Amino acid sequence: MSTEEPAAHAELVELAHQLFDLARGGHTERLVAYVDAGVPVNLTDAGGNTLVMLAAYHGHAATVAALAARGADVDRLNDRGQSPLAGAVFKGEDDVVRALLGAGADPDAGAPTARETAATFGRTGLLDRGTATGPDDG
Repeated sequence: MSTEEPAAHAELVELAHQLFDLARGGHTERLVAYVDAGVPVNLTDAGGNTLVMLAAYHGHAATVAALAARGADVDRLNDRGQSPLAGAVFKGEDDVVRALLGAGADPDAGAPTARETAATFGRTGLLDRGTATGPDDG
């Protein structure tokens, strides 16, 4: 292994950390620019959390929608078996729930499922509201 390889590896690790921070912070334009340039849209951190999971858990619906539009797996579970939708329900992130359901997220994926999480926290209406697209539904 050359001395350049460890340095290149460290740079890639640092870039990955920056991408996860962009997802957590809802920096949609910057994050999707990297994805559009070739960063895997389903990149995961050490805990198996995808960019979608991190954006969803931190309440960034626009980031979730942009990643989903680029092919992100909205049902990909982290290493604890949690789905982005269950995380959004747990956090009470209505806009994120709508974005995930609009992208085809399965309320029965993971453990606990988003449906079970909603029942546990008395938020079953959150999943019902998630199916609506907004006031222009007709």
